[in-house]
Amino acid sequence: MRLLFDALARTPLPLLYACGRLIDFFVFHVFRWRRDQVAGDVARAFPDKSPAEHAAIVRDSYRNVADVVMESLWSFGASAEALKRRVDFENHDIIDRAVAAKQSVVLLAPHFCNWEWLLGAGAVTFKLPIDAVYQKLRVKSLDSYLSTARERFGGKPIPREDFIYALMSRAGTPRGYALIADQTPRRNDKKHWTRMLGRDTAFFLGAEKIARFLDAPVLYVDMRRVRRGHYSVRFVPLAEPPHAIGEERSDYSPVMEGFARQLEKAIRASPADWLWLQKRWKYPKPAAT
Repeated sequence: MRLLFDALARTPLPLLYACGRLIDFFVFHVFRWRRDQVAGDVARAFPDKSPAEHAAIVRDSYRNVADVVMESLWSFGASAEALKRRVDFENHDIIDRAVAAKQSVVLLAPHFCNWEWLLGAGAVTFKLPIDAVYQKLRVKSLDSYLSTARERFGGKPIPREDFIYALMSRAGTPRGYALIADQTPRRNDKKHWTRMLGRDTAFFLGAEKIARFLDAPVLYVDMRRVRRGHYSVRFVPLAEPPHAIGEERSDYSPVMEGFARQLEKAIRASPADWLWLQKRWKYPKPAAT
């Protein structure tokens, strides 16, 4: 498997895109993987759009996922400069100020555009070590390969179960702590509920606690597709220190409420760039909540 990935990482991106189109054809037309789920979610999110518009969003979303997979494989063998040319950070002065102040930053990103490029591009752009929380894969060899590939430029992937230890042990060193924050919490976890795309939507809690512990600003990572294989990133402040203490509720998060609003805005502006393939609405909001 490692040899295969190494070979793909050295393949020119146009050829990888062609391979991605072939995979997309089988996933979308032959296996119809999660087609009904995605179509239903898109239709509920955009009741004002026509069936033809819904179908176009669904079709484009599968193509975009195929591109993201191929771009990610390409980046595992790309140079730092090649990756940097493809991801432009617009208002990088926000990060530069944190670096100058020797201050950590909490970065919240969704599964939008090419989220896989954010760690590597951020690591080669900013003079700030970046730790990215991720969920371990069940296939150990694949997890090991991806972890090594993602940290090529200095970024550090941290398994979710090790995050608290890493946070405590590195708190004295200014860092960027990056989280993909649009995943669904487990049913029994405490969570922040809000309305997003017309539906009750659950988000993980904890961003405020991390920010308070680090006395760090919280930024939404707004990634946009400029053209195929090229992206622009803008940081949107969600919270700034000094953070209020003792005012939070165990089931409410101002930071995640702000994150949900920014994410909804991005999805409405470019629906096909979100990862509709994830099972976002896995269970209903409890009536007592």
